[in-house]
Amino acid sequence: MENNDIALQEYDLSLRPKRLNEYIGQAAVKEMLNVFITSALARAETLDHVLLYGPPGLGKTTLAHIIANEMNAQIYSVAAPSLDRVGDLVAILTKLNAGDFLFIDEIHRLPRIIEEVLYSAMEDYVVNVVVGKDATANTIKIVLPPFTLVGATTRCGDLTAPLRDRFGIVHQINYYPPEEIAEIIKRTSRVFAFDIDEDAAWEIAKRSRGTPRIANRLFRRVRDFAQFDDPDCQKITWPVTAAALTKLNIDEAGLNETDYRYLMTIIEKFGGGPVGLNALGSAISEDLTTLEDVYEPYLIQEGFIVRTPRGRLATKKAYEHLGIEYAHRLF
Repeated sequence: MENNDIALQEYDLSLRPKRLNEYIGQAAVKEMLNVFITSALARAETLDHVLLYGPPGLGKTTLAHIIANEMNAQIYSVAAPSLDRVGDLVAILTKLNAGDFLFIDEIHRLPRIIEEVLYSAMEDYVVNVVVGKDATANTIKIVLPPFTLVGATTRCGDLTAPLRDRFGIVHQINYYPPEEIAEIIKRTSRVFAFDIDEDAAWEIAKRSRGTPRIANRLFRRVRDFAQFDDPDCQKITWPVTAAALTKLNIDEAGLNETDYRYLMTIIEKFGGGPVGLNALGSAISEDLTTLEDVYEPYLIQEGFIVRTPRGRLATKKAYEHLGIEYAHRLF
């Protein structure tokens, strides 16, 4: 791994808060988690299984590690797509000690055979492994210590009902308002020991799509521009921020080039819609999952598009934002 890759990983780790009181935003979620964690600790019990869902970049992974820290527990992390054999899951589960946490990211992508093994592990703390084939096949029952599974997903609706029902604590992570994103940016500036003006922090916050991951990425890029213009610079100002974000093609609503291509394609090629996701993805050469999980949630949240049974429609707000005359239509 190159040095700059190592440095970036260290930055990302340092930007992650370690405790609930350090975590900015999601006040209702934090309040509930604090109740459940405090009660579990008071009873010396293992915390119930936790499901966190919401768009990417909102802090689900960070929150999973915070929960484990608050429970004074070890946490092991794995991405669901990497679990393609039952033995992979069993190997991880048998390493856990009592009270440990297992974090599975993108849990909606678990293969069905892995998911079915997870049912008994979550509910009864046992896994049944079949050894041998045909007439020589035997089932071995492995007893597991009590543990907490934390699942994270961008697609809660894709989880099967049996898996979803085994989570005792379920929380949706929502987009952050600009004021909370601004606080996150100011915390990031302290971590990097690189000051930022209040107006500059607010400008980045407005263009960060309510997403901490994007806010931290934009902070790093704006800092690059500030030091490019002045190598001795130790503070980000509003003029530098506005100029940098313009060069990065991030507009005042947080829309980027892909958002513009998406909206312009709906309006110009498909008459404003409705248009199906497959046709739209082909027209702009973008992966359908990326469009649906990364771009569309924010566009819907901000009222630039609506989803209908017949497809995606551009709203009046989208036309106005793009400076295109809007012909009234019934949605």
